[in-house]
Amino acid sequence: MSNLRPTTLERAYELAREGRCRTVSDIKQALSSEGYDRIQDALYGPSLTADLRKLCQQHYMPPTGAHPAD
Repeated sequence: MSNLRPTTLERAYELAREGRCRTVSDIKQALSSEGYDRIQDALYGPSLTADLRKLCQQHYMPPTGAHPAD
């Protein structure tokens, strides 16, 4: 049984699909708090950023109890 941690890129996609991250910046902050390093190197490029941003928009769910900004 292997306990290999996902790569920075794999984890970024997982975070984007989990619904907790609203932006790519949120993903980078989450990766940093999980102990990933060289995040900027791993998540570099306009196509990748656009892909992650799109996934965040599709899957983001505001935390329970959050009030929409009116």
